[in-house]
Amino acid sequence: MSYLQKVKQTRVARAGRISPLIRAGLIAGVVVAGLVFPLVALAGVGAKEGADALKDMPEQLTVVPSAQTTYVYANDGKTLLTMFYEEHRKPTKITDMSPYITQAIVASEDTRFYEHHGVDPKGVARAFVANQQAGGVSQGASTLTMQYVRMALRDGAATPKEALEATEQTTARKLREMRLAIELEKRVSKQEILQRYLNSAYFGHRAYGIFAASEVFFSKTPKQLTLNEAALLAGLVKAPSAYDPATNDQRAATERRNYVIDQMLKMGSVTAAQAKSAQKSKIKLNLTTPPNDCVSVPKKHNDWGFFCDYLRNWWMEQPAFGANSQERLENLRRGGYKIVTTIDPDIQASAMKHVLDKEKKKSVYAHGEVIIEPGTGRIKAMAVNRKYSLDQRKNGKHSDRRLRGEVRGNYPNTVNPLLGGGDMAGYQAGSTFKVFTMLAALDEGMPLNTSFYSPNRFVTKYITAPGPATCGVHWCPKNSSESMTGKQTMWSGFGKSVNTYFVQLEQKVGADKAVKMAERLGLKWRTEIDQMLAGPDHAGGWGAFTLGVSDATPIEMANVFATLAAEGTYCEPIPVRMINTRDGASLEYQGKKVAGPRCHQAIRKEVAQAATDAARCVTGYGAAKGDCGGWETSPMVHAILNRPVAGKSGTTDSNRSAWFCGFTPQLAAAAFVADPDNPENTVGTSRGTISKFTVAETLKDALKGQPKEKFDPPPAEMVRGD
Repeated sequence: MSYLQKVKQTRVARAGRISPLIRAGLIAGVVVAGLVFPLVALAGVGAKEGADALKDMPEQLTVVPSAQTTYVYANDGKTLLTMFYEEHRKPTKITDMSPYITQAIVASEDTRFYEHHGVDPKGVARAFVANQQAGGVSQGASTLTMQYVRMALRDGAATPKEALEATEQTTARKLREMRLAIELEKRVSKQEILQRYLNSAYFGHRAYGIFAASEVFFSKTPKQLTLNEAALLAGLVKAPSAYDPATNDQRAATERRNYVIDQMLKMGSVTAAQAKSAQKSKIKLNLTTPPNDCVSVPKKHNDWGFFCDYLRNWWMEQPAFGANSQERLENLRRGGYKIVTTIDPDIQASAMKHVLDKEKKKSVYAHGEVIIEPGTGRIKAMAVNRKYSLDQRKNGKHSDRRLRGEVRGNYPNTVNPLLGGGDMAGYQAGSTFKVFTMLAALDEGMPLNTSFYSPNRFVTKYITAPGPATCGVHWCPKNSSESMTGKQTMWSGFGKSVNTYFVQLEQKVGADKAVKMAERLGLKWRTEIDQMLAGPDHAGGWGAFTLGVSDATPIEMANVFATLAAEGTYCEPIPVRMINTRDGASLEYQGKKVAGPRCHQAIRKEVAQAATDAARCVTGYGAAKGDCGGWETSPMVHAILNRPVAGKSGTTDSNRSAWFCGFTPQLAAAAFVADPDNPENTVGTSRGTISKFTVAETLKDALKGQPKEKFDPPPAEMVRGD
């Protein structure tokens, strides 16, 4: 084949591709000469350049999935917690739409929709004449298909420039729409185009697509739309603000609705009687504002906001959702996911009830609780005596006098992650940290019957700065009661929380090993001082670590004891049970379900069993293999629960915080009371036990009707060191 033949063949092929557009122009007679090339000329190019530009335009529309609303549910998959969206949109099949809305949108936007093939020659001719007479653009010639193409190009724009090119009033844009519309109608049915259009159109009030519009304006589904409602919504597409019946006096909206009904009558979609009756009726709205983000959780369940906030922060840390935190948040708001979370509304309600029984919302002291399921890491409840709200204008005074007048307190309204997540450092957890020293010792082969004579005050080997707990240059802590003096084992030392027993145990195993054990069980060091002391240069000398001078969050501490309940299986705390994509598929990352439990054996099974046996002494339940020493710090816990339970209480110097962590084989919980604004502010001795009651009462409610599962006792070598 010669070069000239190849050129000729290429020209024929190109002509074939644009022939539908040329045919559309020829049907309009001389209009093609007055529309295509003159319009291109108006854009500053000549006829030949315009023809070449048309040939170079893409033939097929690349459809990028539109932004869709993400729905977030409780663990039952039905109770809606909130939604996340930039554009509220939920795709709906045309079979799930009222016939009135499909008829109304055609009548409103393109009465010849079923007659043309993407471009309407009569519309082109009419618009050209009108625009010539007006000396500008007074009429458009966009078919419903062309409008959809414009929406798709806009929604698929990757840059502001592309978005501008998709919507700006230029001849080039119009020609591109025409070409793409013609090609689209060759491949896609009219019903499919109509469905896509109705799922893409903007109706105002952040409602994109007919599902969102039906919900926002009438609180119903598209299937339930009446003639009046469908005509009103169809009329909004042309100018959502101008015809908005919710913000204007409704005259413009009524006129537009009646125009649409007239068009439906002309098309034969409705009878004259139907049209007359519909046009006489007044517009009746039933407005709904769909929830968006964590500040929009249901008012009567405002406490869900803190869990929602944790979920959002967790999402922004997961590589499965994007390359960085901003991209992940954008995907949450645009991805159209169905997220079934782990929160149990009943357990959450119980936790909130008992938290507020002990400390009211309008208290400078935060009292909160987290409940986690052992073996999965699923967070079942997150309750705190605060209202999740950005409005802090009427908040109480800041508890730090130096900041009063400048900063409001965090009560009763706050969005600070008081229970964990985000940049929350946490609170000093006191003697609950003794669990890390005990686990490190057990892991190193020291048995439960390891004993030390424990005086009221003990001079340690650790060097520290001068202070009330120093003897010369050495750190010398003392017990909270002289009755603790005497020989102690892990059972009695843990059950009574004997400080001088645990600093001796820490010296023997090494403070650095206790620190490493905490890290193995999920603790992170968020303050500068904690990061420095936990580092390799200082951890070995961090003697006070065993008494809980480091910060920890309730989520972290609940999960530590959940690991013991699961016999050493550590599961990352997780707020989701299921994540489905917009296509209904379970979301996976690197071959694993993103919402699946993330577990591994962090400590040996027998080590966890041994630690649990000692932790039974704390609650009054009693150890299976040893002597608890005759009394315990938290006997009310077993008395309330009346089932196998273990745990650990913890208070800091001067009672700046008070904790209790408790667990059964089925659930683990951590509760605290502290001042998040001012860590130096003491909670007082009167609040020293409230966390114990909160945990016991919540676990009792949550486990009601469930079997009383028992802990497995530790093997002999963990008891006596055989």
